[in-house]
Amino acid sequence: MKETLFNLQGKKALVTGAGRGIGKAIALGLAEFGCDVGLLARTQAELEQAAGEIRAMGRRAAFAAADLSRVSDLAGLVDGLIQQLGGVDILVNNAGINIPQESAQVTEEAWDRVVDINLKAAFFMAQAVGRVMIAQGRGGRIINITSQTGQVALIKRAAYCASKAGLNLVTKVLALEWAPHNILVNAVAPTFIETDFTRDMLADPKFRDYALAKNLLKILGKPQDVVGAVIYLAAPAANLVTGHVLLVDAGWTAH
Repeated sequence: MKETLFNLQGKKALVTGAGRGIGKAIALGLAEFGCDVGLLARTQAELEQAAGEIRAMGRRAAFAAADLSRVSDLAGLVDGLIQQLGGVDILVNNAGINIPQESAQVTEEAWDRVVDINLKAAFFMAQAVGRVMIAQGRGGRIINITSQTGQVALIKRAAYCASKAGLNLVTKVLALEWAPHNILVNAVAPTFIETDFTRDMLADPKFRDYALAKNLLKILGKPQDVVGAVIYLAAPAANLVTGHVLLVDAGWTAH
C-alpha cells in the first residue's frame, strides 16, 4: 500500500510561482515523487535553474516566463506547457504577492495588484487548467496555496487577507462544480515561511516576535514544510479529500 498511496509516477503537473521559495520546493517535490513539471514564474533565469534540477532527476520539465496578472495570456501559456508535457493532472496555484500597508494608507493600485495575482490570476489559471482536465476526462487535482491569513486577520494586510480568504472560498466552489469530473480541488494554507519573499519582514525582530506569538511550535516554517501537504493532496492518499483547506500553520489558528 505504501508504494501506491503517494505514487505520482507519470503525472503531469503545473506549478505557478515556481522559480524560487515555496513554488520551487513544490515543483522539485512533485518531480521527486514522479511528476513531469511545467513551471510558470516571472524570471527566466530562475525557471531555467529549476527546470535543470528537475531534468537532472530524469523528469521532463517545461517552463514559461510570464506575468500571470495578464489573464488573457493564461490559456495560451497553459496550452503551450501542456503540449510539451503531454497533458496535465495537477495544478498548484502558488504565485502570490504581498504589499504590507496600514489600512488607512492602502492605495487602489496596491490593492488591485495583490488581488489580481493572488485571487484573480489563481482563479483564471484554475479555469484554464480545469477546462483541459474536463476535456481529458481523467480527473485531476488543483491545489491552491493560500495562507493562514485566509482564516485569521493580520495587521497591514487587508488586501492580502482578502485575497487569500477569497481563494479559500473559490477552492470550495470549484470543488463543488468539478466533483462530477473527478477533479479534486483543495488548498494548503501555510503560516509564516522563511523565503526570499518574507526575509526582510522576518529580519525585523518585532515582526518576527509577532509572527511567532501564536505559533505553538515557536519555529518558523521552511518551504519544504509545505511540500508534504501538497504531495498528499496530489496523491492517491487524498482520493476522498476535496473542498478542504489544509492548514500548515504550527497551530497559529488553533486559538
